[in-house]
Amino acid sequence: MPAARLGFGSVFVNDSLISPRIEALTMLSALAAVTRQVRLGTGALLPFLRRPVQAAQALASIDLLSAGRLTVAVGAGFPGRFGRPFYALSDIPWEHRFARLDDTVALWRQMWTTDGPSSFHGQILHLDHIPTATPPFRTGGPPIWLGGATPAALARTGRLYDGWLPYPPDPADYRSGLHQVRLAAATAGRDAGEVTPALFVTVRIDTDVTASRAALERYARANYGMSLNDLESIQAVVTGTQEQVAERLTEYVTAGARHLVIRLGAPDLASQRDQLEKLTELPTLSSRTKVTLPRS
Repeated sequence: MPAARLGFGSVFVNDSLISPRIEALTMLSALAAVTRQVRLGTGALLPFLRRPVQAAQALASIDLLSAGRLTVAVGAGFPGRFGRPFYALSDIPWEHRFARLDDTVALWRQMWTTDGPSSFHGQILHLDHIPTATPPFRTGGPPIWLGGATPAALARTGRLYDGWLPYPPDPADYRSGLHQVRLAAATAGRDAGEVTPALFVTVRIDTDVTASRAALERYARANYGMSLNDLESIQAVVTGTQEQVAERLTEYVTAGARHLVIRLGAPDLASQRDQLEKLTELPTLSSRTKVTLPRS
């Protein structure tokens, strides 16, 4: 696939309940069959859309098919178009969604490490007589990252998760958030280095800022039903010339990001390939930084 041939380290997939996208786990299965080296991931998976035991089995299977190349970033959804309506359609209550997410992740890890039938009793999920599950490729299963930057999400990331995948509009917020994640990890007795600092960012490169913003305006309305101004007030969005984009991304790297999950701000395959080529021409950000592409 183009991303692998051009040297990108990973390919992540977006998740949604109903959209023109191919379902996330189906896409990952297909990518596992046609790639050999790139890491595969979710950015971010919404576990509430799936039965917890079923999702554990599917993710373990993808980890096996990819020979241990899977990373699972998860989120609980956020208010608005992709929050409450998705919960309602999934027949899942919006309340206690973060406890449900943590329970689901704990259940997955238990299923991936338990040799034989088991039971699980968390804050929300209570399951008895869970059959033996398919073991993942790696002992303990794939690493699980958390997407989110609220104070509670930062604390939970440091205590419980293997990585952090937020999308703060301001690099300064990334720096302060990462500090809180590492502080929470240390307080929980973990090595702060165990938590991978990643960033989810939408990027559009053009010859000038006006053309770039016009293209991203169309993209924001097509994908989110909101204006670019509204989108970039809640998500990391970087646009402009190659030099301007590289400068802005470097600010996030300086703030501590070490794995950039770059979503191409392009609605169709032809323009996505064009953006992909432009990304390969960016000045090197850091020898310690990995760059990833999400598949929409």
